Amino acid sequence: MKASPLHLSTASAYRVDSPCVRNCCLDSDDICMGCYRTLNEILIWHSATEDEKQKILALCAARRQNRLNR
Repeated sequence: MKASPLHLSTASAYRVDSPCVRNCCLDSDDICMGCYRTLNEILIWHSATEDEKQKILALCAARRQNRLNR
């Protein structure tokens, strides 16, 4: 049976894309000033589960908001 080109597997339907914006520059706390991930979060991104990636993205959003509120 041939798969339909519109068919998405469960894994790909929930794939979390990297927040990288190609503006890589770490601040003094080792947080990227482009995507707001820590150096460790950047290093583990490709091996993280989709749930872990969602948590990282939430932390990034909080860091970004914190920086904007300074």
